[in-house]
Amino acid sequence: MSFSPAATSDHDRRSTGFLLVFALANVGGVIGYLPLLTLLLPLKIEGLAGDAHFGVFTATIVVGAIAASIANIAFGWASDRTLARGGERRGWVAGGVLATAISYAVIALAHTPAQIIVAVGLFQVAINMLLAPLFAIMADEIPDPQKGLTSGWLALANPVASGLSAVLVGLVLLGDGARFGVLGVAMVACTMPLLLARARAVGRRAAATIRPAVARRDLAIAWGSRMAVQVAGNVLALYLLYYFESLEPAMPHGTIAVRVGRLLAIAYALPLPVAVIAGRLSDRIGRRKPFLLAAAMVAAGGLVAMAIGGNWRLSAAGFALYAVGSAVFLALHAGFAMQLLPDPRHRGRDLGLINLTNTLPALIGPVLAWLLATPSNFAGLMVILAVLTFGGGLAILAIDGNR
Repeated sequence: MSFSPAATSDHDRRSTGFLLVFALANVGGVIGYLPLLTLLLPLKIEGLAGDAHFGVFTATIVVGAIAASIANIAFGWASDRTLARGGERRGWVAGGVLATAISYAVIALAHTPAQIIVAVGLFQVAINMLLAPLFAIMADEIPDPQKGLTSGWLALANPVASGLSAVLVGLVLLGDGARFGVLGVAMVACTMPLLLARARAVGRRAAATIRPAVARRDLAIAWGSRMAVQVAGNVLALYLLYYFESLEPAMPHGTIAVRVGRLLAIAYALPLPVAVIAGRLSDRIGRRKPFLLAAAMVAAGGLVAMAIGGNWRLSAAGFALYAVGSAVFLALHAGFAMQLLPDPRHRGRDLGLINLTNTLPALIGPVLAWLLATPSNFAGLMVILAVLTFGGGLAILAIDGNR
């Protein structure tokens, strides 16, 4: 996909400070869900369900994915309606922060598998009230020739959120209530600067006339490409703790959780400079596709290493390689897809449809894990995820290069 970096006027360009404020708000959104889904929720379900934890966890994630899919589209559409009536999307973001904090209390009080499934479904509705209008704000208020750099800064979220996860798991004296309280405070602190910043829509660049059929095809390809890559991301986000437990069955689960938390903090920090540099370069040369393909290839290589790794060291290195490639791909794809949106009046709704590539994998991923993995062997699953990831990168090449 190409564009003219000079097509945006100086008036439309946003300051670096605003780009960082948006990136910080995204950090708040990721803090809202990543520590919970990667470490806190698996640990809580192990405590509740014992040997049945694998099945209960899968059921919880499937219900949560359905709730998230519906909620993201609904709140994106609702924020479109608010904007059309002269309001702002920021009110929905603020409501999402509050609702997510309340949902933490519901999860902390859950004491049976049925209660935890319902609580996570409510949590997914709440967090998507935050996330859906947040990304529509990026589409509204950041011009296309700055979306690459902004997308690169989105990679800041995972290392911060995973670092917080490691801290929370490492503090063994903290109970669920205290851990969730920390997450709520962190969300508020990160999103508040954006909520206080004045909204300012930017003009869109003039684009070549694209036939509707071509526009729909390109958006569908971008959707499918992200979907393929996100299946792997979802599986690893949800089952990474169980994967490493399969490598070290004799090690206490609490010790493995601490080690995985540290690995996440390191692995998610590595992509940040790569994503920022790649995003900035893609802005300057007006091409996103080569960077997306390269990132997908790196991620697939990491998954292959995880498939053949029989020990902690090799598998951790493979996960770090995967984390770099996938984080760069997903960050740059966010801005890439926004440039394909056909109608500025429906950005929130359309981004909600694109967000299905984040939530539907939560339905596909657990099924693949159930069919291809056991609590003691994840190798076959990792091979399939590597194939999907590489295929997602290749698919990007089919998008019209003149757009």
